[in-house]
Amino acid sequence: MRYVYAFEEGNKDLKDLLGGKGANLAEMTNLGLPVPPGFTITTEACRAYLHDKRLPDGLDEQIDARLTALEERIGRRLGDAADPLLVSVRSGAKFSMPGMMETVLNVGLNDESVHGLAAQGGERFAWDSYRRLIQMFGATVCDVPAADFAAALDELKHRRGTRDDLGLDADDLRTLVGTYKKVFAEHTGRDFPQEPREQLRLAILAVFDSWNADRAVLYRRQERIPADLGTAVNVVAMVFGNLGPDSGTGVAFTRDPGTGAQGVYGDYLANAQGEDVVAGIRNTVPLQELERLDKTSYDELLRIMARLEEHYRDLCDIEFTVERGKLWMLQTRVGKRTAAAAFTIAAQLVDEGVIDLDEAVRRVSGAQLGQLMFPRFDLSGAREELTRAVGASPGAAVGAAVFDARRAIELAERGEAVILVRRETNPDDLGGMIAAQGILTSRGGKTSHAAVVARGMGKTCVCGADDLEVGTDSFTVNGRRIAEGDTISIDGTTGRVYAGQVPVEPSSVVRYFEGTFEGDDPLVTAVDRLMRHADSRRRLRIRANADTGGDAARARRFGAEGIGLCRTEHMFLGDRRELVEKLILAEGLPEREAALAALLPLQRADFVELFRAMDDLPVTVRLIDPPLHEFLPSLTDLAVRVAVAGERGEDAGRERQLLAAVQRMHEQNPMLGLRGVRLGLVVPGLFAMQVRAIAEAAVEVTRAGGTARPEIMVPLVGAVQELETVRAEAERILADVIGDSGVAVAIGTMIEVPRAALTAGQLAEAAEFFSFGTNDLTQMAWGFSRDDVEGAFFWRYLELGIFGISPFESLDADGVGRLVRIASEEGRAARPGLKIGVCGEHGGDPDSVHFFHQVGLDYVSCSPFRVPIARLEAGRAAI
Repeated sequence: MRYVYAFEEGNKDLKDLLGGKGANLAEMTNLGLPVPPGFTITTEACRAYLHDKRLPDGLDEQIDARLTALEERIGRRLGDAADPLLVSVRSGAKFSMPGMMETVLNVGLNDESVHGLAAQGGERFAWDSYRRLIQMFGATVCDVPAADFAAALDELKHRRGTRDDLGLDADDLRTLVGTYKKVFAEHTGRDFPQEPREQLRLAILAVFDSWNADRAVLYRRQERIPADLGTAVNVVAMVFGNLGPDSGTGVAFTRDPGTGAQGVYGDYLANAQGEDVVAGIRNTVPLQELERLDKTSYDELLRIMARLEEHYRDLCDIEFTVERGKLWMLQTRVGKRTAAAAFTIAAQLVDEGVIDLDEAVRRVSGAQLGQLMFPRFDLSGAREELTRAVGASPGAAVGAAVFDARRAIELAERGEAVILVRRETNPDDLGGMIAAQGILTSRGGKTSHAAVVARGMGKTCVCGADDLEVGTDSFTVNGRRIAEGDTISIDGTTGRVYAGQVPVEPSSVVRYFEGTFEGDDPLVTAVDRLMRHADSRRRLRIRANADTGGDAARARRFGAEGIGLCRTEHMFLGDRRELVEKLILAEGLPEREAALAALLPLQRADFVELFRAMDDLPVTVRLIDPPLHEFLPSLTDLAVRVAVAGERGEDAGRERQLLAAVQRMHEQNPMLGLRGVRLGLVVPGLFAMQVRAIAEAAVEVTRAGGTARPEIMVPLVGAVQELETVRAEAERILADVIGDSGVAVAIGTMIEVPRAALTAGQLAEAAEFFSFGTNDLTQMAWGFSRDDVEGAFFWRYLELGIFGISPFESLDADGVGRLVRIASEEGRAARPGLKIGVCGEHGGDPDSVHFFHQVGLDYVSCSPFRVPIARLEAGRAAI
């Protein structure tokens, strides 16, 4: 099998094989752009290595052959003492995983070739490159603690009285190389390897191994990237940005990744190698500064940026190096961007004739729309501004300052909101970055590790706050000390950092959906345009889960086309709970009828409010489905009260009566007990009262000039006989109440028991519609409670890769999804035209919406806040 490809042999469509970085290096090479020569080792080689725990047969020989060809082309040999070829070894998966896997620069240097490099570029440059190799190779390949190298560098800078590594001369760096070698030997028990081919082979293995590093696994889980793709390895001839002031390295974006605005955006660092920029260890200058330093390279870069954006038809993220006035392109990719930038750029490209509206809708997502709906800071009141820096990823984040990633995870698991504060982040901080509400760094810019990762995750991030002195448990700024636990607020749009908690207000996008936005905002315009197109393309209707008139009204403003789930048990909480308790525990007909008579007008008023809010739109009312323990006194509490009363000689007649009743109905597993249709059949009159209240409310609204379209949903049905019994009683009541009012009421069932899904053909004979309760269906199909997703076993399953994501968050298409498919097909076979929807929260999950579209459901229902997300994803699914 062929495992190695020269850049000239690939193209941008081979990402599965060559990874994103390798495919795009090949594409730029074929476009004739200035790319250093090199070759890519495929993802197939990585997968074979990870599976067999060794390199696949033939790979070593293919690497040697390709390396020899590279040496012949450049005219230098790897490790040559007089004129050495150096290479970089860089990861490159199909999907961008910034900073999660390994890179080693300057491979090929040793104690001899460093002198040859010095003859070509100067002593300082050569020893700087050598110390970088030992540092990166040691940390990446041999697990030497990176902090030990950093400590040695900091100690040397302190002795020389400089804060910047540029303040170190050649002798200093030669000394540092010696120190680094000692650090390497102390931790590995061997000298730093001098054989260049050994360096190369070990670096390649380290990149392969980094695919399964903890931080890479965590990142893939966060971004839902499949675990079995593997990474390619790119071996590239080194070009050097650390040759002096006429050299440097940078990152550029063809548009602002934060806002989508057109212009020149990026960072540049003179006399540096690429890792210095993304690691944020030195503060960069704006890309425009390159025009003053090297106008020829700057102009060429702008021409290449324009060409790449035209070629990829999207925002491009570009890494480049200037080597003594010569521009080299090291990488390009379709750039990560904030949610705001995604919508803005998509609309811009439509206006520019680059893409059509279908493609524009494809390029945004429901998850991004959800980010735009988060609140922003209300700055109308008093506040203490600590500093202003680079707004790297928009949003308003408030939390306690923490200075260690592990501490951030620990506090977040307790339910505390935290802001992770670091001098600069590195890939090992990923867990803390995920746990935090936002990230604040004192170093780095819009292309630093913190910025790139935060944008990809939709996290608020402020970078480059260089007046912050960040320590291990506090930071100081302008004489003000902020310690761990002190609340701070960061604004990722403006880059402002505030002491204390700044209040928040609804975002402009939420106000747009609410119909209260005023003014001219390009983002709102873009959202409106793309939402309208998504609505015009989608087949799925979108309903909301709502139990009150207020929720229903908000859902309608957000674009809901009806209510897919009204949970009537929520109407019985609070003051009404006692009435339900009396009804359930009633020992005779008079008690039961009294409780029902008290509940009927309350229920009728509830439904009148809902029908008015959703005038002329369908409202699916689920008959009461309470886990009984939520409506009855605690068995343990009652037993204790009876026992204590007995010891005191007090009358406990009422408590004894309650205790006996609760004992009769006590359930070992409340979630599988006396719920749903079972409760309606066991407690006479309960469902009948609700059906009457629904019918009377619909008639009242209709006679007042409105239009009520109620749908009655019977919950937790497992056998058609249950549904037939409830339906027969409901039809008698409906006939009695509706009369000639013209109100039509549909009766259907909720599919939430696996048996219901498997006998859907029978159920369809008695049901006019199905609605999948995917929360309970998931719970019963898997055999664990929704509460278990917070438990220890569930997180272990995530760690082991058994679950990539909670099946309560995104539908288990293979298992639960198969039940949905079976029930839909068999239900419609029995009753053509059967209306089918989903009312679990999966109805607002983007991936699940796409599945429901494919299965052919009629609608999804979700919480009001997620209605716009479902609308957008339904449009994307159709496109």
